[in-house]
Amino acid sequence: MEAKCTQPPSSATRIRRTTSTNGSGAGNGPIILGKYQLGRFLGRGSFAKVYHGLCLDDNTNIAIKVIDKKSIIGTDVSMEPRIIREISAMSRLNHPNIIKLNEVMATKSKIYLVMEIASRGDLHAKLIRHGRFSDSTARFYFHQLVSALHYCHQNGVTHRDIKPQNILLDQNNNLKISDFGLSALPEQLKNGLLHTACGTPGYTAPEVAYRKGYNGEKADSWSCGVILFAFLSGYLPFDSGNLSNMYRAIHRRDFRFPNWVSKSARSVINKLLDPNPSTRLSIEQLMKLSWFKKSNQQQKSSDCVFEKNRTNLGGINAFDIISMSSGLNLSRLFESDLSKREMKFTTNTRIEEVEEKVMKIGEEGGYRVERGKGKGIELVKGRVVLMVEILEVAMELLLVEVKVVNNGGLEFDDSQWEELKFGMNDICSFMVQ
Repeated sequence: MEAKCTQPPSSATRIRRTTSTNGSGAGNGPIILGKYQLGRFLGRGSFAKVYHGLCLDDNTNIAIKVIDKKSIIGTDVSMEPRIIREISAMSRLNHPNIIKLNEVMATKSKIYLVMEIASRGDLHAKLIRHGRFSDSTARFYFHQLVSALHYCHQNGVTHRDIKPQNILLDQNNNLKISDFGLSALPEQLKNGLLHTACGTPGYTAPEVAYRKGYNGEKADSWSCGVILFAFLSGYLPFDSGNLSNMYRAIHRRDFRFPNWVSKSARSVINKLLDPNPSTRLSIEQLMKLSWFKKSNQQQKSSDCVFEKNRTNLGGINAFDIISMSSGLNLSRLFESDLSKREMKFTTNTRIEEVEEKVMKIGEEGGYRVERGKGKGIELVKGRVVLMVEILEVAMELLLVEVKVVNNGGLEFDDSQWEELKFGMNDICSFMVQ
């Protein structure tokens, strides 16, 4: 059923205004590892702050995402692999409409992602200023967005958090997709589907919330439909203030177009905002529609450029890509600190073999082996409790964390850590330290 045409809703459901801190100039902040000068604050993400920066080698402006290790380590075990996946996703992508990752650096307390800067802020702020976009302006930005997502999908990356706040503009007013913190890589697929519920209410496909498995590319298609509606209307198709009401509206396809949206644009949006992912328009199908093809010749020429830059990823996992990229070395991003009673290492061994090894070492060391919460294994000796967690961070790559969660008032000294490290040595790819 096609959505009805009516006047725009009240301001309560319009896209909400946010504070923007755009502008130029890197400022006179601290020097980072002798290479970059940190400038003014640009914005805050879910686990990082972004600053304007200056490359001291050539005086070029860049953006620097600063991640505080203390704010994530020990508080959320999912954050470390999430950061690794973001770096991996950005490392394998080279497209004119995707923020480029130049370098990754780390100290004992911080991780720095050095990226190209988009000096004109995010598309959300521009949409707020203009209220809505004309059909030609909306198509211009939408074409860049869809072309970039098509490239991502061809290279095995789904974004899963496409929204105007994550779409930046460079000095030439070209679109740049950013924030791949919730992106998914091929190694996360199970039976060809993704299962993690993530994204932003109002922009996220309905099937993502059901945890029954979903196609990440079709989920990105839904977000494109929401964004195109917002471009042309100035407000969101579904009000996310009440989630239960929003999902009922989604399944009824109960959203309304303002009178000024053209019939051809309404047809595209209706095909994208299909609650059934099996019949929803895919990105490739979208690119064949006449409304989409009516675009600038300049953008068509850039399509030819990035198609030639595609990388063959056969047989290469996420960490391989990172290791081969200049300046990218994750082996010291998350440093172990024995004073905090924890140890981390990576392994290419199958998860069943790692679990078997951990239990064998525990039994030989006099520990009682117990299954902890989730995928964890507890090693208990008297009042001392060790928690071993095994996290899959990429295809055929596991991150193993060993933590003292209760020392029972006893000292768990370095010699005991060395015994554990020695026992794990034959399955350890490298110790994260």
